[in-house]
Amino acid sequence: MQRRSFLKAAAALAAVPLLTPARALAQEPARWPFFAFDNGVGRGQWPAEKQASTLKALGYDGISYNYTDNKDLENWVRVYRDAGLKIFGLYFPVSADKDPAWNPALREAITLLKGSETVLWITLPATKTKTPAEYDQAIVKTLRSFGDLAQASGLRVVIYPHVGLYAATAADSHRLAKLVAHPAVGSSYNLCHEFLTGNGAQAMDNLRSFGPDAALVSVNGVDPSDKKRYILPLGEGAFDMAAFLAELRRIGYKGPVGHQFYNIPGDQEANLKAAIAAWRKLQPK
Repeated sequence: MQRRSFLKAAAALAAVPLLTPARALAQEPARWPFFAFDNGVGRGQWPAEKQASTLKALGYDGISYNYTDNKDLENWVRVYRDAGLKIFGLYFPVSADKDPAWNPALREAITLLKGSETVLWITLPATKTKTPAEYDQAIVKTLRSFGDLAQASGLRVVIYPHVGLYAATAADSHRLAKLVAHPAVGSSYNLCHEFLTGNGAQAMDNLRSFGPDAALVSVNGVDPSDKKRYILPLGEGAFDMAAFLAELRRIGYKGPVGHQFYNIPGDQEANLKAAIAAWRKLQPK
């Protein structure tokens, strides 16, 4: 009798599906690192120490910077390391129309960033001399070379979509990254530039199409009915950001999320506070 009872209990236990670590992870709410673009953190006005201390106090995970020079970068790296924060992106152009295609000082910058996992978040300006097919070929050659340079320091090159440039949309960024086909070159999704390029109505569809491959995603509040209000702090505008973030989680995105602050009026610290307060409210429960 004892043996039969034991066998019944064992069979019942075997019939209960175990929650594997992978399944458990899939059921956990997403927790994306959240950073601010430096255009909302006193770019060119606040010293790095004030930027870092403000972001730390408010609960941000770090910042992305517009590259200026290596003296600034060396200071930024030190300040953010000491604050326990991260520089998620370094933003600058790479032009396959020029020789050299990128600022030669970036070689030293990449060495300074070695092992940091900072993304080299590049724009691709429009061509003035080449056909699209020729420019595609030039970009492939340029970014494979630049990708080799980044990879040697453990970094990634990610194409930033920006209205008016050759890579203007998430679709452009994704297409070119696939064309380059380099392990250290990837794409990104930028919500405000989907709206600025006239793709706002397809923003969610494009997130589903290109978000799974994105290395970085940037967000902000958006009022779809007013072109002057395509870049607002999170929590403002009629765009359904809760649905957007729910979809971002559903597609399995696990990278950082940045907040675009370009040209948002008002006190920058107040904007930063409002944005992260909204971010916390929008997180999956």
